[in-house]
Amino acid sequence: FLAPGATADYLMTGAWADKAYEEAAALGKANIAASSKANGYRRVPRSDEIRLSPDSAYVHVTSNETIQGIQWRAFPDVGERPLVADMSSDILSRPFDAGKFALIYAGAQKNLGPSGVTAVLIRESWLAKANKNVPTMLRYVTHVKNNSLYNTPPSFGVYVLGLVLQWIQKAGGLKAMGERNSSKAKTVYDAIDHSGGFYRGHAEPQSRSQMNVTFRLPSEAQEKQFVTESQAAGMVGLAGHRSVGGVRASLYNAVGPEMCQALASFMGDFAKQNG
Repeated sequence: FLAPGATADYLMTGAWADKAYEEAAALGKANIAASSKANGYRRVPRSDEIRLSPDSAYVHVTSNETIQGIQWRAFPDVGERPLVADMSSDILSRPFDAGKFALIYAGAQKNLGPSGVTAVLIRESWLAKANKNVPTMLRYVTHVKNNSLYNTPPSFGVYVLGLVLQWIQKAGGLKAMGERNSSKAKTVYDAIDHSGGFYRGHAEPQSRSQMNVTFRLPSEAQEKQFVTESQAAGMVGLAGHRSVGGVRASLYNAVGPEMCQALASFMGDFAKQNG
């Protein structure tokens, strides 16, 4: 969708937005319309910080940054420009207006099913504007015309994705998922906020992710101790990403409220014993 001579605007919020921008810049003119890198990606850009190109081919956002733990709680107003979103890590975690987007893409591996499947929602009228000078396999129109069967799909992954969609529907749909995830995240953020400063959240409150809660402890030694003792208590995967360190609790749809409560209780006990 980035035609020769055109410009695509990118809103920079963390590691995954960076990667998306780099890919676009390798193929054409990509403009950083706003970035929160200067403050360590602790929040999404404010509306008054966004400087869009007059005739953007599209505006790209990453709805949730798993590494930094920040999330667009409300998507930016881009006017008539096509809005594109990478929703790989928070799709179907809350209600959203799909009509605002020209294209949404999401890897399945966080909330939809096994890795190896990508879900794409695309506005039909925008599909016609896609570049023709890309390989057949990489054209969205190829997959639309062939009902996603241009080649043999990852059958098991698609089957599991179908089961996940049925589960979400039976659980009450996106409204119920949103309420559930908001409550789950609050449980863990409350443990941070009520720790007297022992735990320090990375994200500013208005940009806190409901999928990935990132925080630090007073020292790296205590962070390692926290991860080791949490594993002994039956909790795995709490080490922060290798690029930023700290602790990260991922609260994707499959994580139950009782798991978040168990983590919060562990955090309270650990702070009392080591604070």
